[in-house]
Amino acid sequence: MKVKTQGLIIREQAIGESDRLVTALTRDEGVVRAFARRAKNYKDSKNAATGLLCYSRLDLYKGRETYIISAAYPIESFFGLRKDIVALSLAQYFCQLSAELVPESTPAGDCLRLVLNALHFLSSGERSPRLLKPLVELRMLSLAGYMPDLVGCANCGAYESPTMTFWAERGQIFCQDCWMPENGGGLGLSPGALMGIRHMVYSPMEKLFSFSLSPSALEEAEAAAEAYVLAVVQRELTSLSFYKSLGGP
Repeated sequence: MKVKTQGLIIREQAIGESDRLVTALTRDEGVVRAFARRAKNYKDSKNAATGLLCYSRLDLYKGRETYIISAAYPIESFFGLRKDIVALSLAQYFCQLSAELVPESTPAGDCLRLVLNALHFLSSGERSPRLLKPLVELRMLSLAGYMPDLVGCANCGAYESPTMTFWAERGQIFCQDCWMPENGGGLGLSPGALMGIRHMVYSPMEKLFSFSLSPSALEEAEAAAEAYVLAVVQRELTSLSFYKSLGGP
């Protein structure tokens, strides 16, 4: 079966002297593993198009165990990421998160669009990495079927409270009258932080990246989003650890 699609290379592995095995986040087939023959040959058109973090047009044949890339043409390479190791490490974290959360053989156009927009803003420096990280985390989790319930208190339904508590293990919020401290692990959310993470989860894609948060609200949003990621994936993500080792929040 032949598939023509567009995809972002989120992982690459050298095979022998001239071939590559890549993982791509694609518009039509979700996350796929694909074999690219002679892709390490500089004269082959697949060389640049199958490199890590390259967004490309891909012609795929579905084999028994993996796809085979018969042709690939680069659309965007995000060269700006190579100038900033922190931005590059965050981009790699987004790639690993995609590999963890996006299923195979399922259209993933919205997730691909989310990651591409985030890489554009990282590469250009038009948005802060600190704002992009929780935004991508919460939106990708939501697209993957793990949308947190942020509409109101999980107990009484209250939409607002001077302080809300986010329970990452359940993906729920509780007002200050309903939260039971003995539950443990709750993260406080000010009204500004709650407004921010609601925007990240519920806003239309066209408006998703058009907002800002105060430093204190952003810090709360970062903590809530990362805690929810770890509660869902339930294991250490090496790219996240590396990003944080470079000073990323």
